[in-house]
Amino acid sequence: MAINFDNALGIHQYTIGIRAKRAEVISSNIANADTPHYKARDVDFAAAMQAAKTSQSGMSLNKSNEKHFDLSMQSQQHVGYRVPNQPDTGDGNTVDVQQEQTAFMENALEYQMSLGFLDSKFAGLRKAIKGE
Repeated sequence: MAINFDNALGIHQYTIGIRAKRAEVISSNIANADTPHYKARDVDFAAAMQAAKTSQSGMSLNKSNEKHFDLSMQSQQHVGYRVPNQPDTGDGNTVDVQQEQTAFMENALEYQMSLGFLDSKFAGLRKAIKGE
């Protein structure tokens, strides 16, 4: 009997890639906190998850053959500009460093939580394969 990873792993297999992309976007915001006219961005997690669950349309690689699988996040899909919480400081930059640090820590915790869920799913699969 074949193992269906979509059923076995649930949504957690998709959350890892989306959270990794969000970490990149947030760290880019923090790195550009002093860059004039830089606009803070964020990943629309709900939209990215919906795309990953429905048809995996948020995933693609450069493929040399149409039979190859789509496995990695497109770089800019589901990334948008964040609405600023503070007034413009005069240089056009919309990054609030404290907000970005909070979002980064929250995302890191959720990433670790998703890894924990995947680890428990794989542990269950190992037990099933061994017949325990």
